[in-house]
Amino acid sequence: MTSPVPASMFSALSVLDSLVRAGMRHLVVSPGSRSAPLTYALAALDQEKVVKTHVRIDERSAGFTALGLAKKTLEPVGIVTTSGTAVGELLPAVMEAYHSGLPLVLLTADRPERLRGTGSNQTTRQAGMFSNFVRAEVDLTSYPEETPGEQTRLLSRAISLVAGRSEQDWSEASLQARGPVHLNLAFDTPLTPDFSAAPLLKQWAQSLRGAQAPSLAHPDLAGEGQVPSNLPERKTVVVAGDGAGEVAQKFAQTLNLPLLAEPSSGARFSEVAIEAYREVLAGELGDRIDRVVLFGHPTLSRPIASLLADESKESAIFAPVQPSWFEEGRRRERAFSSLGELAEFAGRGSEAWLNSWQVAGAQRRAQLMEQVERFRSDGESLGRAAGMSLALEAWESALEQGEILLSGSSNLIRDLDAIAPSGQRAPEVLASRGLAGIDGTLAVAAGISLAGVDGARGEPLPVRVLCGDLTFIHDAMSMNIGPLEEKPRVQVDVLDDRGGGIFATLEHGELGAHPDFAATVNRFFTTPHTVDLENLAASFGTDNGFSVRVVRVEPAVG
Repeated sequence: MTSPVPASMFSALSVLDSLVRAGMRHLVVSPGSRSAPLTYALAALDQEKVVKTHVRIDERSAGFTALGLAKKTLEPVGIVTTSGTAVGELLPAVMEAYHSGLPLVLLTADRPERLRGTGSNQTTRQAGMFSNFVRAEVDLTSYPEETPGEQTRLLSRAISLVAGRSEQDWSEASLQARGPVHLNLAFDTPLTPDFSAAPLLKQWAQSLRGAQAPSLAHPDLAGEGQVPSNLPERKTVVVAGDGAGEVAQKFAQTLNLPLLAEPSSGARFSEVAIEAYREVLAGELGDRIDRVVLFGHPTLSRPIASLLADESKESAIFAPVQPSWFEEGRRRERAFSSLGELAEFAGRGSEAWLNSWQVAGAQRRAQLMEQVERFRSDGESLGRAAGMSLALEAWESALEQGEILLSGSSNLIRDLDAIAPSGQRAPEVLASRGLAGIDGTLAVAAGISLAGVDGARGEPLPVRVLCGDLTFIHDAMSMNIGPLEEKPRVQVDVLDDRGGGIFATLEHGELGAHPDFAATVNRFFTTPHTVDLENLAASFGTDNGFSVRVVRVEPAVG
């Protein structure tokens, strides 16, 4: 007698059962036939409200939507694809997740092992495809039939890594870096359940209600360790890169040290945060620095990169867990896992040292604000006045309306870095700074929005996106959200300067002003376009969860 649940379905159910129990609550699915066993199982889980599924036609958008969900929840988020080129579409999101330490689970359906190397339709070497960018990978060619066996052991390890739990003691947090994992499931036909399997699928889904593992009580790193007394005074600065968190802010404030915090650091909400710090760093105060303490992943500015590379200044990094991308001996900072020991390295800042940075930062920001005000009053755009104006408006709107501010990775996040004020309040600012690409920004925004519920309205979280025109065009397809899907709440503010304006601020800007290179820079770097951004946004309909506002300015180059 034929089982109503074929072997392919049993394999999908077993893997999903383990992932749900490990804390997975969101999955993003792209349509396909080979992945049907996973899809039918997920549909049952979704109907019983065990997990939330989100369907996206484009696998690339699906990958970045999952990235946004993981960025906001810090919980394992699954992505389901069919076999073949669909799997390759995930690579950009996987690379970003790896360098950001985000817990994605790639559930890629594959053809049976016997078809590999035969030229069979949609069959390629999927196993190992992401080997440089995942924390673990398992080629499930015979799971769970081989239980107990090597595939079961590898699957258990992969799930523990993505869930951030100790493989030896599930109740303990892991000391290893988190990041994406790849589970490649080889499915043979039949791929669909029998009609009579519906009650069995429902019963299985109901058995998982409330089965998710409880959240781990991670140590409070911001309060870990006592700051030693009688620390020597030193001319130290604290650099807070992407994802540094509150611990960086508390460390700098406790020790009275200037804090150079990127917008997406999660630390820029303090009076010790220095305004317009990049330009201050380029002056006399930058030369006086003796020591640098680093939190998070700094990728935003060349002045910070130069500071960290300066052999004349001692540097240290807070690294209780080494990130996934870390390679021994490749960075020069001395690593500390104890805040107390790190404080001894940093020393304490004098009132004069901190005050000199605060005054210089406030003066430079005031000069930038004069440019912004001139632009707002008469349209005079000096330097990056238009970008800074929009960036400041986005910051203030997000703070006032309780929105999460997601910044694209090009000029505007640098404008935001220059013009954002310091103080005790700041919006939550996120960005894809793992590899700092412009890829998938709108999809990430949708994922962040769908990751939770705004308690005041019972709707998805409000997200405001700050981006340029090329970033917007690059990911416009992610606004294609079908009528059966839950819609995000995303306001997109786009600065349209008709091309890649960031290159005018790099070495190419000077070359672009020279007659011998102007045409080259314009065509190959600025890449001007003629897209009507409002009409592009409108083409996806008015009920997709996105509202788009375009601010047009004259191109910086070309």
